[in-house]
Amino acid sequence: MAVTAIAAQHIPNFKEIPVLCYHNIDIKPARENELRISAFHFEQQVKALYDSGYHTILPGQLYDHLTKGTPLPSKPVMLTFDDSHETHFSLAAPVLEKYAFRGVFFIMTVCIGKKNYLSAQQIKMLAERGHAVECHTYDHPPVINITAEQWEQQLDNPVKKLEAITGKRVEYFAYPFGIWNETAIIELKKRGIKAAFRLTGKKSSTEPLYTIKRIIVPGTWSEKYLQKEMARAFPQ
Repeated sequence: MAVTAIAAQHIPNFKEIPVLCYHNIDIKPARENELRISAFHFEQQVKALYDSGYHTILPGQLYDHLTKGTPLPSKPVMLTFDDSHETHFSLAAPVLEKYAFRGVFFIMTVCIGKKNYLSAQQIKMLAERGHAVECHTYDHPPVINITAEQWEQQLDNPVKKLEAITGKRVEYFAYPFGIWNETAIIELKKRGIKAAFRLTGKKSSTEPLYTIKRIIVPGTWSEKYLQKEMARAFPQ
């Protein structure tokens, strides 16, 4: 599965690994859907991945694999969490750690410290426990609507804030709503972001590192259906 030590920009057809995206995780949600999953079903999915031999990886590992050919563990998967929900710390992280997994938390910084959202201390603890803390803008606008003057507010300042909280570099980005465009890629590269993750649209033929595919995992998916969809979305 490893690629040769050539920049991924020159390998437009590089093979992607499964990257899963979660949003709201609740004890007893009124309903489960694309953006909401119960804590019970979340653990069932994580356990199924563990039992099937999957190993979680973080963005830096994927970047090194795609650009340097650094080997990944067998059956790699990335588990990502968007929008800074407090339950990512209180419900999701303990489940991940129970199975020796680590996740990627894409933080929307406008929410930090607000009710039902992650506090600065919780974000710091996630980073200290081996999870990745990365950027999801200030307040979640589609990047296609961000003007040149707004990138400082939407990316520069959030990155600085997260780095101040965690003491670690923030080098990866998830597009709000999963939508990207070429202008956004230019701005991300200009600001030292190494790779970015999408949910919609096609992979860029010239900048695949900035359009890495993710899929949302609805709370209605069974463990078997999750793995079926992973195989369909990320054929090996």
